[in-house]
Amino acid sequence: MSQPADHSPALTDRAQLLDSLDALHEVDLIVIGGGASGLGVALDARLRGLSVLLLESHDFAGGTSSRATKLVHGGVRYLAQGNIGLVREALHERRALLNNAPHLAQPLAFIMPAYRPWELPFYGIGLKAYDTLAGAASLGKTQWLGRASTLRELPGVNSSHLYGGVKYWDGQFDDARLALTLARTAAAQGALVLNYCPVIDILHEQGQVRGVRWQDALAPDDAPRTGQVRARCVVNATGVWVDEVRQLDDTARGQTMRPMVAPSQGVHLVVDRSFLPSDHALLVPHTRDGRVLFAVPWLGHVILGTTDTPRDRVEREPRALADEAAFILNESAHVLARAPKAGDVLSVWVGLRPLVRPDDQDGGNTKSISREHTVRISPSGMVTVTGGKWTTYRSMAEDVLQQCVRAGRLDPLPACRTARFSLVGAPAPDQAVARLSVLPGLQSYGTEVAAVQALPGAERSLGMGLTEAMVRYAVRHEYARCVEDVLARRHRMLFLDAAQAARVAPDVSSILQDEIGTDGGLNSFMALAAQYRQVPA
Repeated sequence: MSQPADHSPALTDRAQLLDSLDALHEVDLIVIGGGASGLGVALDARLRGLSVLLLESHDFAGGTSSRATKLVHGGVRYLAQGNIGLVREALHERRALLNNAPHLAQPLAFIMPAYRPWELPFYGIGLKAYDTLAGAASLGKTQWLGRASTLRELPGVNSSHLYGGVKYWDGQFDDARLALTLARTAAAQGALVLNYCPVIDILHEQGQVRGVRWQDALAPDDAPRTGQVRARCVVNATGVWVDEVRQLDDTARGQTMRPMVAPSQGVHLVVDRSFLPSDHALLVPHTRDGRVLFAVPWLGHVILGTTDTPRDRVEREPRALADEAAFILNESAHVLARAPKAGDVLSVWVGLRPLVRPDDQDGGNTKSISREHTVRISPSGMVTVTGGKWTTYRSMAEDVLQQCVRAGRLDPLPACRTARFSLVGAPAPDQAVARLSVLPGLQSYGTEVAAVQALPGAERSLGMGLTEAMVRYAVRHEYARCVEDVLARRHRMLFLDAAQAARVAPDVSSILQDEIGTDGGLNSFMALAAQYRQVPA
């Protein structure tokens, strides 16, 4: 398996990065968007020898890509919908991701509890088909469990009228840290990658896209910093915001844009591990109103979700609706022995899925819209990719570059290398992550644990496994610029316990003041933490 060339953590000094951007006049490829798809394209392109610039308007994975259900999966519900191709691809990509980033993604067992006799054979046969589609990429065989075995392996499940369960395997990961790791891996390979640097215009020559104009979002108002970079190819990978970038392109050509994305809102509630004290996840594939319910152990807590609600507005921080929270709590009460209440919820977070609307679809029923990704090339040559899911980010990137070549935006490229390319921090294939002797909270750093521990404050705990040294590392090596970057994405405290994140925020702000001379937006983070703590009623 290929290994990144860098041997020590690279610095992410913003002043140096901006100077490099100022000096950059032309590249082969510009990627707009620092989420799953954009970062995947940037890494793939760089490994094939292209010069690459990636610009993100906010923080890496600041939108949808940090708000997934944390599953690396083939998609059991997509199998039920008959989407065999998507499931087969995702199952094989699942194995590639677990191999390339074992410090961030691991196998996870799921159990479907059966409360009616027919559910045991029905679920089991379907999941055996799931095993068959996985083939050599399987993570474990599906098993039928009796009532006693189900209660033993899934303590906390409602035992009333329980017949048994079906156990199968998928994977779990830390989405925001995977995004950050992709950014750092691309940078280690020579790409220029910047967050908080939005594209404010698309450059055209003779009706064709030839580059972008950028702006430093963190520059003071009285000293704005902008510039432009030319490129042979521009990829719009901005998720639910792709239509905003498409509008820049279409307006310059005097065209009216037709929306491509139908946003769907997914809500998650986080509760204490005591509600499901198990290392296995619980899945209800068909709730009383036909939706899916997950109860997933993650970083010492339990994630409950999710919903699929059409939304008209695309917001940076979408809010849960009262009926969405009620649905999750009510359905959880049917399958958990101890029903969580609104007061038990530690954090509420919402992601907007960028589902691609068919030409004759107004986006009103997002459940019926395909979860597959789509690549479109405008008459001016701008390439837009959206849809898809985290599990298939790598194959999405490969498809994007193939489409760029077919459209003549790029010359023929060498073969893709990302299927077997270890990401930054990944241990060698013969070094299992479990054998890395690390303190709680440090597992996701993989082989970089020693570098984190070498920084000042390694012994000072701020709470929930976060140390002063980890905050300093986030600033020096992980592009962090504010309190939210640290507590929402470098560490996941905001997503696990919003009240605890608010208590820790002043200490993080103080460290940021020491590192970069600002308070890191402490007041705005406190308001955000209050939002995450509030369960709508």
